[in-house]
Amino acid sequence: MSKSWVYAFAAGKADGDASMKNLLGGKGANLAEMSSLGLPVPAGFTITTEACVHYYQNDKTFPAGLEAQVQTALANLEAVTAKGFGSVENPLLVSVRSGARASMPGMMDTVLNLGLNDQTVEGLAALTGDRRFALDCYRRFITMYSNVVLGVSHHGFEDILDDHKDRLGVTVDTDITAKDWERVIADYKAKVQADLGHDFPQDPQDQLWGAVKAVFGSWMNDRAKFYRKMHDIPEDWGTAVNIQSMVFGNMGDTSATGVAFTRNPSTGDNNLYGEFLLNAQGEDVVAGIRTPQTLTQKAREEMGERNPSMEEALPAVFAQFRSTVETLEKHYRDVQDVEFTVEQGKLFMLQTRNAKRTSRAALKIAVDMAKEGLITPQEALMRLDPGALDQLLHPMLDPKAERTLIARGLPASPGAACGKIVFTADDAVRLAAAGDDVILVRDETSPEDIHGMHAAKAIITARGGMTSHAAVVARGMGRPCVSGAGEMVISTERGEFSARGQTFRFGDIVTLDGSSGEVFKGSIRMIEPEFSDDFHQIMTWADEFRTLKVLTNAETPADARTAIGFGAEGIGLCRTEHMFFDEDRISAVREMILADDEAGRRKALAKILPMQKADFVELFKIMNGLPVTIRLLDPPLHEFLPHTPEDIKLVAEAAEVPEEKLLKRTKELSETNPMLGWRGCRLGITFPEIYEMQVTAIFEAACDVKAEGFDPQPDIMHPLVATREEMAKLVAMTKAIAEGVLKARGVEVAYKVGTMIELPRAALLADKLAETAEFFSFGTNDLTQTTYGISRDDSGRFLNPYIEKGIFEKDPFVSLDPDGVGQLIDIARTKGRTTRPDIKLGICGEHGGDPASIAFCQKVGLDYVSCSPYRVPVARLAAAQAAISAK
Repeated sequence: MSKSWVYAFAAGKADGDASMKNLLGGKGANLAEMSSLGLPVPAGFTITTEACVHYYQNDKTFPAGLEAQVQTALANLEAVTAKGFGSVENPLLVSVRSGARASMPGMMDTVLNLGLNDQTVEGLAALTGDRRFALDCYRRFITMYSNVVLGVSHHGFEDILDDHKDRLGVTVDTDITAKDWERVIADYKAKVQADLGHDFPQDPQDQLWGAVKAVFGSWMNDRAKFYRKMHDIPEDWGTAVNIQSMVFGNMGDTSATGVAFTRNPSTGDNNLYGEFLLNAQGEDVVAGIRTPQTLTQKAREEMGERNPSMEEALPAVFAQFRSTVETLEKHYRDVQDVEFTVEQGKLFMLQTRNAKRTSRAALKIAVDMAKEGLITPQEALMRLDPGALDQLLHPMLDPKAERTLIARGLPASPGAACGKIVFTADDAVRLAAAGDDVILVRDETSPEDIHGMHAAKAIITARGGMTSHAAVVARGMGRPCVSGAGEMVISTERGEFSARGQTFRFGDIVTLDGSSGEVFKGSIRMIEPEFSDDFHQIMTWADEFRTLKVLTNAETPADARTAIGFGAEGIGLCRTEHMFFDEDRISAVREMILADDEAGRRKALAKILPMQKADFVELFKIMNGLPVTIRLLDPPLHEFLPHTPEDIKLVAEAAEVPEEKLLKRTKELSETNPMLGWRGCRLGITFPEIYEMQVTAIFEAACDVKAEGFDPQPDIMHPLVATREEMAKLVAMTKAIAEGVLKARGVEVAYKVGTMIELPRAALLADKLAETAEFFSFGTNDLTQTTYGISRDDSGRFLNPYIEKGIFEKDPFVSLDPDGVGQLIDIARTKGRTTRPDIKLGICGEHGGDPASIAFCQKVGLDYVSCSPYRVPVARLAAAQAAISAK
């Protein structure tokens, strides 16, 4: 039996279903499912993703049998619709759309009204009795096909249309007559001839295969590749192609097209949300060409709109539509994003998919659906993207701050942002790469702007609605967005916009509030966010299911308090060197480095001890009853010294030492490869007085807070240990000092001494280290560097090319390498627990806040992860998901 490349759906039955997304793509699988449910879906068929994969693996050729299967499916479609593809008397027109297994809104190509030519357009006009409608469809088809398939810029067609509108004195397409459309079409065809040297294609079969190739081709366009990279979508998935009989929303005032969400994708409120346009086709809504109308009367009244809602303009169809989308939400058990068309009073469903939503909305929807009994709490947790919680954990506009409103649009994607305005996606990328916060300002965005939208802190558009390209993509990215700010007159050429009598130019600062749809002049003060009951409910459920503890990386009281507020269960990494860089103590550190002997070093360290002790007192109080893992001094000493002639002179004067001595010491301490040099425990062994001072400060602080009724739980961590002898010596030194302080003070404090595993040798000999070490914390930043032989600070030149060429799947400094670094961790876990079954194990690198890395930690049986304070909720949720997935 030959391989099936084509799957049909029509009239209440289908060859596929919703479970076949890998083969049919999300759109094709859901069209098949809706058809099987008996919903009003225009008949059609899907060319599988496997055909696309074959296309790219075989020099862009179609697989054997595909063309014959398409012709059979097309003949069946003609039979179902009682129309003929290419027939002049009763033409079948089709749409050709992409559809990958993962939703990629706007990233790939679509062609509508395919099958029209100079003859079939006359047949469509005669059949419908509406010549203006038929010509409107034809001009749309020429524009879309020429752009998507033939590569002719759509801007040229827009210029032609604008010229005709100016000539006729009209502003909207619906005011253009049939006779005027004839002139527009003639000019469109002349442009194709002028640009390409040949006429616009007239054979419907040629049109169809050209469109199929274009959709396959769009899988590898720049914006699709960028989107896949941003969302970790594999390149070898390919896209399906959906060929579907056209239904027309542009057949007069009983026809319409729209986009809807079964719940609000910005807030999560359980209200039907979306927009529609009377007498329009689908691209009019998402492209922002016309300002859409609301779906419900309630939404219209809330937004102060005058034009009637769909509920008021088409009440019978709206009632059927509401019932249909409620059915879809219950069936899929998730919020649905649907596209629909009404053709002369008859409803058709063109697409349904699980809706993209903001983090705030995702929380509310997950909690609400669990409370409604539609899903379980475990499913609610698994529905959420841990990384997207970042949207909720950062500041918002201070309601008390003064502000000057310069424009108002639609609240398309919530959140607040401030930055320099730019008018092109390329400028957004350029300024962001230079470290600037930028706001991308456009008349309307298009898929070509995706790289600039990603680089920008927020987006503002003058046109488009709540379901425009800008709104949908911004919500998916977690970027604040104000769309449809029509009072802004934007000139991309001049790099400026005007609003309310003021002009703002490239680089000027504005602030926007995507939750209110407002744009303000200048920079406005931000405040910390307030967390909803839904956030706390999700965190409560997460804590019920997770088994990994979540600690934080913190060395300042502010960071420690923030982390506790986010639910941290202790400090997994306190970097003491960060404390040394404070202005009031760096001079004493330099005095210690410049000392000629141990006595001089001890004298300088005595000045630092009370400062260190004060630091630990605060941290122990904040973390009362929770572990505080303190890493002793790690970086090489030369990092504390100046290096430029100007800085050397200033420091020498402040320290009252000769410049020559400072310069000589700096040169003595310089290293060819400091990452592998005189740092970490090597400092503590050669200059033991440094670690002795730190350990003394830790335990004196612990005694002080214990006397005040607090419960300090210090864990002393020695960095960069490689040998059993190093570990034994360091543990003995630490315990001798600790016990001496505790005995002198008459206080008992429980504590542990361990090491940070940062070297492959340490992982391989973990059983030897565990003879004296009571815990291992995997320093995955350095362990990744030493395993790969890559300097994190110097890898930027080749990491991206490596990822693009498929050598690395991900940046190993962002997401833990499970095969190499992960294997070392697993070896260390096994060997460490063989020697010491109760040894405490965790990670404390940047990977501690990465969901994929947390899943690995769960898999190998670590006890905890430690991450930056703002990543704590992310880690709590990711840990719960890892535990649920492991069952």
